[in-house]
Amino acid sequence: MLGRREDLPYRLHLLAGAGVSRGVDGTSAASVGACDRGAADEKGPAMRVSSQGVTVVALLADPDVPTEIAQRMAETLPARLADRSGQGRRFDVEVISEPFTSETEDPSTLMRRIMNRGSAENWDIVVALTDLPLHSHGRKLALNLNHEHGLALLSLPSLGGLRLQTRARRAVEEAVLGLAGPPATGTEEPPQSQPLLGPFVSRLAPIHPGPVDEEETTDLRYVVTGPRGYLRVLFGMVRANRPWRLVPGLSKALAAALATGAIATLDSTTWSLTEALSTPRLVVAMVGSVGLMIGWLIVDGELWHRSAEVSREARQRARLYNASTVLTVGIGVLVCYAGLIVINLVWALFILNDQVFTSMTRAPLRATEYWTLAWFVASVATVGGALGSGLESDEAIRAAAYSKREQERRSMLQDNHSDQRSE
Repeated sequence: MLGRREDLPYRLHLLAGAGVSRGVDGTSAASVGACDRGAADEKGPAMRVSSQGVTVVALLADPDVPTEIAQRMAETLPARLADRSGQGRRFDVEVISEPFTSETEDPSTLMRRIMNRGSAENWDIVVALTDLPLHSHGRKLALNLNHEHGLALLSLPSLGGLRLQTRARRAVEEAVLGLAGPPATGTEEPPQSQPLLGPFVSRLAPIHPGPVDEEETTDLRYVVTGPRGYLRVLFGMVRANRPWRLVPGLSKALAAALATGAIATLDSTTWSLTEALSTPRLVVAMVGSVGLMIGWLIVDGELWHRSAEVSREARQRARLYNASTVLTVGIGVLVCYAGLIVINLVWALFILNDQVFTSMTRAPLRATEYWTLAWFVASVATVGGALGSGLESDEAIRAAAYSKREQERRSMLQDNHSDQRSE
């Protein structure tokens, strides 16, 4: 039966370097011979299908988040494509984890790389996924398509930070079905006049067709526009950085914060201050400590992006990168702060004695006092964590704050700036 998952498994290849593949072929139907590339002619695109009636789709994904998304997607993608395409068509999906965006974020260069990569394999369609924010003609790129060679390049941050897996699956489905094309009847229009339909491009989504130069490999492009599009890409970048991993990645800062909180909870001066501080002052202490931690991590880890270019597009990219940095670090620090409140509250419940507390502060130890003490101590511990982060290396801070692709991109920019200074 065509829609059954066991009849249409996918293959996974993890590439540690160029020309090195690991994996096991999971289906006999995937052992296809020569493929009809289905190049578009003047009458329209032909249906892309191998000699055995199977359209082979390769999901070329950057390591880390894009690969994880591609692997989950590939479990159901063959059956979904077959159901949507109809006409008894079959699809085989392969997942290839490979850093195809290494040392560049130029869409034209990436499309040529994808084309060269696909020409060496028996693939009918190649869809590349990256968690880097890409730009073209001053606009934020969502999707590049090449119907002649069956290529697609999808920038995951353009899909936003919510329901990323679902949005990515829908975008890939629309791209594959558009590239596969209908059976050639001689009545189809050129690909430029056949924009993608469905949930990927709707009246509510800030994604629209973008300009394409004649000399480009791309023949159809979708870009993200407007303030909603900016916020969508920004939150997508933050989602790709996974800010909740910031605290576990900074072990020295976390140890300093926990030690500071444990000591402050036992200090009678802290108890007296807690009783004397009003709620507005506690809020000021929280904002100040969180702001100090964010600023210290950005400055000490050299996370602030400075563009060597003076163009308007370069300045826009720099603002976008810095905004994502502030949000990523800010969310990570807030997660740390919330965790410190919980830990300090549990520690206080375990260690404090109501008689000792009352003798020192002349106030009974009630639930309000426990909460206020844990809140204030969390602010003190956050400052201690900021000081402890000074013991972390710049590489450790970047690894905790950014995705793998973003780390490599910033490392490349730093190397370029160093070369320019040496010259």
